Amino acid sequence: MKTMSCKQLGGACDETFSAETFEEIAELSKQHGMDMFQQQDAAHLQAMQKMQHLMQDPEAMASWFEQRKQEFEALPES
Repeated sequence: MKTMSCKQLGGACDETFSAETFEEIAELSKQHGMDMFQQQDAAHLQAMQKMQHLMQDPEAMASWFEQRKQEFEALPES
């Protein structure tokens, strides 16, 4: 099991997520983002705008995603 924070995954807070795979942790982060969107949390909305801008460039988005995945893989098991 590995743990990453919302900020490490492109978000705006220090909430942590733990999962066995990067795909699982990405899904947990996505769900958290949807919850924060529903709450209209200003910091998370700003982080989402940055991600939307990044998504306009598929190569940049793929590179960002791969960097987060490598960061996850390098984490120690907890």
